[in-house]
Amino acid sequence: MDKIKKSVNQVRDEIKDVDYQIAELFEKRMKYTAELAEAKKAEGAPIYDKNREDEKLADITKNRSNPFIVKGLEEIFIQMMSISRKYQYHLVHQRDRYIENYFTEVPELVMFPDTRVVYAGVPGSFTCMACEKFFGEDVDHYGVAKFKEVALALNNGDADYGVLPIENSSAGDVTGVYDILLENDVCMVGEVFVKVDHCLLGCPGSTIEGIKTVYSHPQGLMQCAPYLEKLDVEQKSVDNTAIAAEMVAKRNNPEEAAIASRLAAKLYGLEILDESINFEDSNVTRFVVLSKKRQYTKDAGKISISFSLLHESGTLYNILSHFIYNDLNLSHIESVPLPDKQWEYRFYIDITGNLHDPAVRNALQGVRAEVADFKILGNY
Repeated sequence: MDKIKKSVNQVRDEIKDVDYQIAELFEKRMKYTAELAEAKKAEGAPIYDKNREDEKLADITKNRSNPFIVKGLEEIFIQMMSISRKYQYHLVHQRDRYIENYFTEVPELVMFPDTRVVYAGVPGSFTCMACEKFFGEDVDHYGVAKFKEVALALNNGDADYGVLPIENSSAGDVTGVYDILLENDVCMVGEVFVKVDHCLLGCPGSTIEGIKTVYSHPQGLMQCAPYLEKLDVEQKSVDNTAIAAEMVAKRNNPEEAAIASRLAAKLYGLEILDESINFEDSNVTRFVVLSKKRQYTKDAGKISISFSLLHESGTLYNILSHFIYNDLNLSHIESVPLPDKQWEYRFYIDITGNLHDPAVRNALQGVRAEVADFKILGNY
C-alpha cells in the first residue's frame, strides 16, 4: 500500500511542534549555561574554552553519515555555543582590568601653553589644516615629512599630540597609518574631518595645455583620477599634497603642476590652473589625533579596535555578534592580510560607545577572549 502523502500544512504543523520543543530545550540549556557561568566565576575558569567546544562539535557530529546534517549541526552548535558565551559574559560581569590598566578617563584632553602638535606634511597641507581645525591656529605645531616621524616625535617626547590622515570618503583607508598605530605605543584620542577640494596648481605663466607631469600624494592622485586621465599627463607620487606644491614652486617648470589646496597655492605663490578637480564634491578626509597617553574623555563616542582571526567559517560573524548582542553599532570595518600567514587577516573595527559603558566592556571582553593580537586603538 502506498504511503499516504501529507499536505504542506500537515508537514508545517509537525515542524512547528518540533520547533516548540527546540525552543523549550534551548531555554533549558540557557538555564544550565547560567549555572555554568557562576561555577566558572567561582573557580576562576575562563568562559571561552576552544578545545572544549571543538570536542563537543566532534562528539555531536560523530556517527552521522549525511554530510548535510553534519554541516548543519556544526553551524547550529557553533552559534549556540557562541550565544551561550555571550550570556555568560553578561551574567558574570567580570571586572575588565584590561581597560582599567591601560586607559584613563579624563574630563577633556589636556592642553598647556607649551603643548606641541606634530603633523605629517608642510604648511598648506590638508593635515596641517586638520591640525589647526582641531587645536586652533595658535597652537604650537610643526610638520614632518613621513607618517612614521609623527609617531617617533610622540615616542621621543618632542610633541604631545600628532595628526595623521586615516580615511578618505572616496579613496578609502590611507595606507600605512594602521601599521603605525600597531607598531607604536600611541593612542587615538580625537578625530577631525576636512573637506577636500583639490586644485591643479602651476607656476606663474603655466597653462593646463602645457602640463606634462603632475605631482601629489597618492590619495590626491586617486581622488582626481578621472580628471587626470583626461589630461593625459604623467603622475608622480610624493609624500604630501603641499610638498608637491612647494616642489613645483621651487622648480618653476611650466610643464609641471601639483594637486593641492587653495591654501597651498597662496603659501607657495602658485597659480590655480583649475579648481575642484576631485571627482566627488563631497570628498572628505578623516584625520586622527594621536597621543602617547592612553586616555579618553567622558563624552568620547567612537572606539577603534584591531585583532586577527583564522580563516575559518563563522569566526568573523561570531566576533561581530558580540556587538549585536550588546546593542552596539559598528560603523567601520577593514581587513588586511597578515604578512607570511596565508588566509589570515587583521581586522580594524570602529564601534560607537565609550569605554566606561558596561555594554561596551562586556562586548570587548568577549571579543578579546576569542581573537588574537587584540588592541584597543583608542576611544575618542
